Amino acid sequence: MRTTIQFRTQSPVGDAVINASRQVWLASLGAAVVTRDWAQAEAGTMFRTLVKEGTAVESRTIRLVGDRLEGSLAMANTFWKQARTTVQATVKQAADTAVTLVQNNLPRSLPKVTLPAMLAADRPKAKKRVTKTKRTVKPRAAKPAKRAKRGAKSATRK
Repeated sequence: MRTTIQFRTQSPVGDAVINASRQVWLASLGAAVVTRDWAQAEAGTMFRTLVKEGTAVESRTIRLVGDRLEGSLAMANTFWKQARTTVQATVKQAADTAVTLVQNNLPRSLPKVTLPAMLAADRPKAKKRVTKTKRTVKPRAAKPAKRAKRGAKSATRK
């Protein structure tokens, strides 16, 4: 027993489905041909026009962004200077207050504190400083005194 499947194409719904899919196929082929013709004839000029418009928009955008960025940097620089001045003034004021507090509350000279004997024994002893001894210098032979030439000459002349 063999079963064969037979398609009936005589129903109005089946014919419409097949015709519709064929029409979609033919429309896509037509679109491909029209696109090819357009690309060969007009795409180059259209592409150049799009590039030209894109370049103009890009330059305007860069100029606008540059102007806003410049203004933002100037404003940030102003805020930075204000913050720096404020911090410097605050730190100076705190330092002046600390100096005044120390001057008013601490004595001019602090008392000398000596360690108890048992704590002093635990401290490591300070190393003795080694002093360099002076080197003995040999006395130099005395140079003979220079004679006065005038006196010698005048004595021989007489």
